[in-house]
Amino acid sequence: MITIAVDAMGGDHAPRPEVEGSVLAARELGIRILLVGQPNVVRAELARHASPNLPIEIVPAGEVITMQDHPAQAFRRKKDSSVHVAARLVREAKADGMVSAGNTGAVMTVAKFLLGTLESVDRVALAAPFPNAKGGVSVLLDVGANVDSRPEHLVQFAVMGEVYYRATFGSKRPRVGLLSVGEEEIKGNELTREVYTRLKKSSVHFVGNVEGGDLFSGNVDVIVSDGFVGNIALKICEGLAFQIFGLLRKSMNSSLVSQVGGMLSKGAFKALRKTIDYTEYGGAPLLGVRGVCVIGHGRSNANAVKNAIRVAAGLARARMNEKIEQELSSAAVLA
Repeated sequence: MITIAVDAMGGDHAPRPEVEGSVLAARELGIRILLVGQPNVVRAELARHASPNLPIEIVPAGEVITMQDHPAQAFRRKKDSSVHVAARLVREAKADGMVSAGNTGAVMTVAKFLLGTLESVDRVALAAPFPNAKGGVSVLLDVGANVDSRPEHLVQFAVMGEVYYRATFGSKRPRVGLLSVGEEEIKGNELTREVYTRLKKSSVHFVGNVEGGDLFSGNVDVIVSDGFVGNIALKICEGLAFQIFGLLRKSMNSSLVSQVGGMLSKGAFKALRKTIDYTEYGGAPLLGVRGVCVIGHGRSNANAVKNAIRVAAGLARARMNEKIEQELSSAAVLA
């Protein structure tokens, strides 16, 4: 049975969604859960679900890293935090992966230093999945693990993104694009032009440059960027989606439409919302660390936590890290 350590204290509304999502994962997916946090608080929340026979255990952690904590300071000063304990469970092979909806910077720092990076990886990358216009899923990486990157880092991101996509979404040969300011090879800055040249020589299925408008087109599966640009792109998309849903909801509530038309509009609205609901994707895996680490949004609800656990378990079963090492070790990729 796959075992996943869940940071029960990390999210904005912890531990309620973390515990509820863990119960759902244990019940529906057959995954063993180690709930890491302050025992009295976690135990009280777990008691609300009356699920004594589920494979769920509580692992004590005396400290909590908050959203306001500085990542580096929290790493050094709060060594008994729920994030630290979860990472140590993975490092000691007591868990196959970890999930946290806590302070993203702190989770990345703890994971990088306690788990370490794969031998062939210079920089880890945070990969964000999102729905596209063709009904599938695209992945953007890096979305914030690195502010500054060199060409070799982006080539590694492309390889790790391709391996992750194959393991998670089943495509045998994902299409990889490079985020730039134009489709032509000569477009972009010095970094993207050099990366373009290297990716053409690599073994990944590189289809060329893509622009911001292509993020949701579905014409590519894996979109590569440095973490600075990728994080800005992700935050713009999240903010735009939030505003559009607010405007749609306001419009439906204020328009004088027929009863039947109103029902159809609400049905379409619910269907659209489910399609792009971030909770269905669970979270973003931190690729390149020794172990599986999935980072969820701070406002993750129970469904998001359950799906983050599902993603972590799937990556562990797929032995994704071994495949990343194999790909990066090949001379064709590094050429």
